[in-house]
Parts: sequence; C-alpha cells; structure tokens
Amino acid sequence: MSIYTNFINADKKCRRKFLVNMGWKGYLGFRKFRHRVKKGSLFPAFQFISVTNDCNLRCQGCWVTASGKPDYMTLEKINSVIEAGKKQGSYFNGILGGEPLMHPDLMEIFRTHQDCYFQLFTNGTMLTRQTASELRSMGNVTPLISFEGDETVADIRRGGHNIYNRTIEAITTAISEKLITGVAISVCKSNIEMALSDEFVNKLHDLGVLYLWYYIYRPAGSKPNYELALDQDEIFRIRKFLVEGRNRFPMVLIDSYWSAEGRPFCPAADGLSHHINAAGYIEPCPVLQIAAEKIELGNLKSPYDDSEFLRDFRKQIHSKTNGCVLMEDPAWVKEFCRKNNAMNTSNRPEYLDALEMAPRLPSHGSCPPIPERSFIYRFAKRTAFFGMGAYG
Repeated sequence: MSIYTNFINADKKCRRKFLVNMGWKGYLGFRKFRHRVKKGSLFPAFQFISVTNDCNLRCQGCWVTASGKPDYMTLEKINSVIEAGKKQGSYFNGILGGEPLMHPDLMEIFRTHQDCYFQLFTNGTMLTRQTASELRSMGNVTPLISFEGDETVADIRRGGHNIYNRTIEAITTAISEKLITGVAISVCKSNIEMALSDEFVNKLHDLGVLYLWYYIYRPAGSKPNYELALDQDEIFRIRKFLVEGRNRFPMVLIDSYWSAEGRPFCPAADGLSHHINAAGYIEPCPVLQIAAEKIELGNLKSPYDDSEFLRDFRKQIHSKTNGCVLMEDPAWVKEFCRKNNAMNTSNRPEYLDALEMAPRLPSHGSCPPIPERSFIYRFAKRTAFFGMGAYG
C-alpha cells in the first residue's frame, strides 16, 4: 500500500473536509498569518486548546496537573476561542487535554464548527466505536493517537494497564470507521529503538495509519523523569531517520522542530501557535506553563495583541535559542516570569522553583542542520504550517 491508498480508504466526507478545511483553508490561513506578522500582530496561525486537564492515565513526564476539581472549559469559552480564530482566517485547532474525550461537550464542538478542522490529541483508551462513528459522520476531525511503547514500556510510560493493546485497538477502530488517522510518539530513552525502526513504521502503515508524528520527550509535570530525556546523538538519530525515512516509507512522517533547510526553530517563538489551557490562560506552548493573560469571551484578539508577555517571549527566545528553552535553560523561565509579572499556570506551586533546580538538557536546537531531501516536504515546510502545527 501507499500513502495514497490509505488516504483513499478513508471516508469520502473525511477526505473532503481534510482537503478543504485543513488543506486549502490552512494554506490561506497561513498566508494571512504571514501578513499579520509583518504588521506586528501576535495572533498565531492556529491555536491549541486544552478543553480539560482531567485524564484517565498518569504518563511519565506529563505537564498536566489538576488541582482539586479538574478544569473543564465551558462550551461557550471554547466556541469563543474558535470563532476568534475564524475571524483571523484560522480554521485549524488542536484539541488537547488531559484526555479531551472526557469532555462531555466535545462532539458538540466539532458539530458546531463544521467549517473548521480539528486534530484530536488522545491516548486512545476512550475512543470507542460509537465515538469513532460520530467523528466519521462529521468528517472534520483527525484523531492523533499516542503510541508510547511496546507491551512492557507502554504501561510504564502511561501509568496504566494493557495500554499497548488498547492503543492498537483504538487505531484499528478509528481506521475501520474510515477516519483519517494519525499516530504520535514522544521519543525517549525507553522507546527510541522501537520508534526508529522500520518495523514500527511499516506496522502502522499496514494498519492504515496515514501520518506518524514524532515528538522529542520533554520532561515536565510533577514527575518529569529526566532520565528518559534523549542525548544529543539520539536527537541527531531522530532527525536523520526522518529525513531518510521520508523517501523510504509510504507514510507521512511529521515533525515540528526543523525547517526545510534543517534549521531548528521554536514554533512558539515564531508565533505559529500558542496554547490555551483548560482554565483559559494563554501560554506560549503546552509544556511552558506560564501566562500573563486569560481569554475573554468574544474577544481573543486583544489578549494576544496587547500581550507584552508574549511579545517579549518571542523576542527573548529568538535571541537565546532555536531549540526548546524549557530543556536548554529551565531556570531562565522563572526569571522571565519575574520580569514580566507572569504567573505560574501549572497547578503546581513548586513549578517555577523546580525549574530553577532542573538540569539542562539537549533539545532539537543542538542538532546540526540536515536539509530535507524530499521535494514534497521542502515545499510543504516552506509554504504551509506543515505537520499541522507547533505543539511538538
């Protein structure tokens, strides 16, 4: 089979929504974003929205922490964020958690905004046949299912039971319902050999997966598990595997760390996307849990464009690193918050002090440039928000 075969096997409505809402509208939205940047606007190309910080798993290194009663963003607030994006020409949204399938109004969000396209970040354990069928009927959602290891590693990484088999079941359920389905893997010490193997990629392709998204593990949360972080040579292995694999595998391999020329960059610093957490705070990215502004119903443009916090963040990061500051200089985050009167939005009172004591680790910024060899990937990275984003 090929990429084309797996795409054609998807539901006709899902294909149409993907091409129009994500592809064409995404391209136009990215052009509008570039025009906004020239005018000094801070509104991103697209947004990532954590609809809840509740989850049924407890993954190693996860940034999500609920304090007391979990936060569930109201339907009214979610709709307000999405509508504000539409006014800026942005019709793509990443839906995160916690586990977003725990939100009682999730299907209503997708149903209400049929003119948008959504990427649903899920651990897959709650992706039932009924849910997949509903997603197929709407056609404007691609589930991105986390795959963190084999039968042994997955349970340890995710803090659950029988996770590997439940993940495979979620993937096959989504594909059998003819959804455009992706898989994400956060590559760390315990799963790198699996992640960078032909067997892993080919297995997912044979199941019918259309795209595979590689992240680099970033230690976060109350139990960051720093020992799982990759070293510089391992990050280089990922980059080399992606560049070579794009010409070898019949699957779309995605990253959001390197340009077409192979130069590392920080998506948040480039203003491609920002994260709105379940309490409504606007954060640079999901793992960097600091903010100075909170969303206002019906008016999202002002919190972005009036944000000296975001403006200074972009400026400081560009002068500091092309990689991930949370890994390369975590102590800097606390000092930056102090200078900008920003708040800790992690639900962990010790968060900033913990960052001050955290070890410095290599990030994708330490990887020497390896230009894309595939014409299609070079073209996509230069002309669109390739990979659907900047969450990585």
